[in-house]
Amino acid sequence: MKLGIIGGTGGQGLGIAIRFVQAGEDVIIGSRTMEKAQAAVDKMKDLLKEDVPNVKAAENPDAAAEGDVLILTVPLAAQVATLKSIKECAAGKILIDPTGPLETAIGGSPMKCLYLPDGAASEKTQKFLPEAKVVCAFNNISSGALMNFTEPIDCDCLIAGDDPEAKKTVGKLIDKIPDIRTVDCGPLERAQIIEKITPLLIGLNIKKTCKDAGIRLTGINPECRLY
Repeated sequence: MKLGIIGGTGGQGLGIAIRFVQAGEDVIIGSRTMEKAQAAVDKMKDLLKEDVPNVKAAENPDAAAEGDVLILTVPLAAQVATLKSIKECAAGKILIDPTGPLETAIGGSPMKCLYLPDGAASEKTQKFLPEAKVVCAFNNISSGALMNFTEPIDCDCLIAGDDPEAKKTVGKLIDKIPDIRTVDCGPLERAQIIEKITPLLIGLNIKKTCKDAGIRLTGINPECRLY
C-alpha cells in the first residue's frame, strides 16, 4: 500500500511519514513544490541516518494520484487550496484528515477552536471531496510525539468516518505504529468532538502540564477496535 502524505513537509506530516516508513509502508511525501518535498525526504533520511528506499518526493497532485491512501497534513488556512489541487486524484480513495480548526488560522490562539459552518474540518473536506472516503484521525497525537520516532507513542488515536471499510483500513494502518491503539468513535460528525480535543492538548503542552500530551481511553469494548 502506498501512502500519499499531502503537504507532508511540516512536523506532523514528516512525523507521520517517518512512523509509516518505519512500519514498512511505501510513503510519498507531497508538497506544493518538488523542491520542498525533496527537502523533506532528505531531512527524513538524515534523521533516520540511513538510506530509505520506501519513501519518495512528489508534488501534491502526483502524490495524490500515486497514493492508495492519502493523508492531508496542512493547516486549516491551506486546506481548501490543497484540496482543490488534488480533487480529481482523490476520488474513490481513503483520505485521512487530521486538520485542526484552530484560531491560528485567523491569527488567534492555538488553544482555541474555530467553529466552522460545515461542522468539523474533516466534514468540510468530505463536502469538498464527495467521492473520497474521509476519515478523521491523528488529531490528538502531537507532532512532537510523532517526531520522537525512537520511542513508542503512549496515546490512543480517535477516528471517525462514515465508511466502515475505510475506517477498518485506517485502523489497521495506524495500529502498525508502536503502542498506538485506534478507537472508532462513530460517524464523521463525531469529528466535531475529536477536533476540539486538539487545542486542549496543545494548552496542556504550552503550560508544561505535560509533554506531548495525548489521551488513553479506559474500558474500551473490543468491537470499537474495528476489526
